[in-house]
Amino acid sequence: MTEVLFYHLQNMTVEGVLPPLLEKSLERGWRVVVQSTSEERADALDAHLWTYRDDSFLPHATWRVADVADQPIVLAVEEGNPNGANVRFLVDNAPLPTDSHTYERMVLVFNGDDTDALAAARSAWTDCKTRGFEVTYWQADERGRWQRRQ
Repeated sequence: MTEVLFYHLQNMTVEGVLPPLLEKSLERGWRVVVQSTSEERADALDAHLWTYRDDSFLPHATWRVADVADQPIVLAVEEGNPNGANVRFLVDNAPLPTDSHTYERMVLVFNGDDTDALAAARSAWTDCKTRGFEVTYWQADERGRWQRRQ
């Protein structure tokens, strides 16, 4: 069964939250697709993942590379699973893909200060519950640590 995690960002950015989540995914041996909503945004995330920290390296590529199937993390803007990922991250209000049920885990990262993003997350929550997915909601505490909320 697909597990869907909703990460509610408040006073945080995708750029700040995404790299540690991707690192944890790789530590677990998972392959990942990160879907955003535009090529420009995917390119910005691509640049950020190379430079977000001096002492770290996140092996990744965009969907455009010839060896996309070999990449542990692929940044994409459309549906599809070019690297056989176990986990799909959805950022910037990217919609749930039609093949959501094929992933072990889906992670929706949304900006809780944006009314459109909040509405999209609520709609996705309802859709996931209707599909029978296991859903959890996560919010950072005052120290920035993720806490599961009810």
